[in-house]
Amino acid sequence: MEKISLLLVDDHAVVRSGLRLLLDAQEDMNIVGEAETGQEALRLVATLQPDIVLMDIKMPDMNGIEATAVIKERHPNTAVLALSMYEDDQYFFEMLKAGASGYIPKRAAPDDLVHAIRTVSKGDVFLYPTLAKRLVQDYLRRVEAGEELFHDDLTPREREVLALIAEGYSNNEIAETLVISSKTVERHRENIMRKLDLHSGIALVKYAIKIGLIDLDD
Repeated sequence: MEKISLLLVDDHAVVRSGLRLLLDAQEDMNIVGEAETGQEALRLVATLQPDIVLMDIKMPDMNGIEATAVIKERHPNTAVLALSMYEDDQYFFEMLKAGASGYIPKRAAPDDLVHAIRTVSKGDVFLYPTLAKRLVQDYLRRVEAGEELFHDDLTPREREVLALIAEGYSNNEIAETLVISSKTVERHRENIMRKLDLHSGIALVKYAIKIGLIDLDD
């Protein structure tokens, strides 16, 4: 079994030790390195080429948002999963804009973190439920206000699917929500990505931010 290679980035040694204890116990995960600053993270990503970087936000010399943007520019195949004590909308949205494939608070249960890593490793987006809820609430508020949210040729159903993808729903969850098959969801997803010329789950989320599904100024 090919393991998910992980780089831990946090300026607190006790946090990294706790993460190592948890993740070393997972048969499908392998911690290949640790960094305590953003600059160190950049050097290690270049050297180690991890599958996923677990990224803190507040760190010396370069914060996690800046480090994430550079990592995604230089190493697009490396995913970044934000792991932070901060649950402010601004940090959350800025990490997504920088290219993170997910965001999970440090207060989350260990099983949630493990699930988030496995989700991101498959190329999907993981958003902690309370954070995903904010996307839904903002979307509904803007719809009720009559704002024009879409500027594309997506069908109404494709727009529904895009909104759920932006909320962090998996294909199976979207299928259950819309009462359609998973194969139909996958077909809609492929059509959306083809029409928008996007090539990943995080690109879809960033597009949803760009067109106004999410208000970054709130």
